[in-house]
Amino acid sequence: MELKEKITLEEVNGKVFKIRMVEASEYGHAAFTHYLHNYKNGVSGFYKKEALNHVRRALEYKYPKDSITPRAAEEALQLMLFDAQVDVPFLPPTKPKFKFVDLFAGIGGFRLAMQNLGGKCVFTSEWDEQAKKTYAANFGEVPFGDITKEETKSFIPDDFDVLCAGFPCQAFSIAGKRGGFEDTRGTLFFDVAKIIKRKQPKAIFLENVKGLRNHNGGKTLATILNVLRNDLGYFVPEPQILNAKNFGVPQNRERIFIVGFRNDLGVQSFVYPESTKEKVKFEDVKEEKIVSVKYYLSDTYLNTLIKHKERHKSKGNGFGYEIIPDDGIANAVVCGGMGRERNLVYDDRLEDFTPITHIKGEVNRQGIRKMTPREWARLQGFPDGFVIPVADASAYRQFGNSVAVPAIQATADQIVNRILKYVKR
Repeated sequence: MELKEKITLEEVNGKVFKIRMVEASEYGHAAFTHYLHNYKNGVSGFYKKEALNHVRRALEYKYPKDSITPRAAEEALQLMLFDAQVDVPFLPPTKPKFKFVDLFAGIGGFRLAMQNLGGKCVFTSEWDEQAKKTYAANFGEVPFGDITKEETKSFIPDDFDVLCAGFPCQAFSIAGKRGGFEDTRGTLFFDVAKIIKRKQPKAIFLENVKGLRNHNGGKTLATILNVLRNDLGYFVPEPQILNAKNFGVPQNRERIFIVGFRNDLGVQSFVYPESTKEKVKFEDVKEEKIVSVKYYLSDTYLNTLIKHKERHKSKGNGFGYEIIPDDGIANAVVCGGMGRERNLVYDDRLEDFTPITHIKGEVNRQGIRKMTPREWARLQGFPDGFVIPVADASAYRQFGNSVAVPAIQATADQIVNRILKYVKR
């Protein structure tokens, strides 16, 4: 097969890759995009075999009557490297200062922060397909999937500097045990610990919900710290709870951060970042233009929320909807439950109250609406250039699950400053 005659560079454009990709492997597209992003830094070898298989499968689909040889697939891949102009908002730095991996990546909050500090992401994983779509639209890379699978772990390269992970919290079965590495088996932290043990990164940066501190009577956090400090050999200062509102975004979002440094580096102290003392308010992130009527509550639903709150108030509970004033601080954006209802806002700019969705009753005339996905993005510190390629329901879930980028970046800056002298350039 003469590729130069049958395939134009346009057809292998790095942004679209117009040859239809047929997945015979769940790792194909991830390996292909990771290869394109890492062919200059020596990491591409971890992805080349599967990337070639991916290209071969695509060519076989495109040209079913031709025999696609390994040489033909290699030639096609090289053509793609030659013309790989990935048109996405957040490309990695051309001269990175350090390398990191992004586990449980979500939509890339960790990656955005680390890239802002000069880091190059060399591996990323995320199981949610909609989150992968958002991640790829912004960074040009498709995350690998389920990190609990050994085959997924096999793609993680050696010699990266920082491991980042916003892993979900699970209880460990440690009754009557020492609370060590083996006691975390069956949890997602076990997979993080296994990767740390194998790859020995210079530093680790973990993020979790505030409740981890008291989860399972404090035993869960105690086990995590014991594993990191004693089983894996890392200096881990006492974890700290940081609030996003102290780092430039108007959201009351508390999360626990866990930082660690490999013992042989000799790092013996670490100070978490202090508040920027910047005064923030919701008005700073509010939509500049009139938003769609679809975000405004119907009068029927608003009355339901009012009655719901009154019932809880009569029982002595504070649960219920909340309207955030323009000069106020938003509650934590979360997916599910009352996530959106606890972050309603006043916006009296709407002129056309004709519904564009199926609602009961009429659009309320008090100007009460939900925040938009873009407002949630801003509350989490994502710049306006961040692409939201998914439907609103997915967008709310993704931003609700994300990290607050400014708080992550402020902490990561302290981490990077302590390891740069040990980084191989």
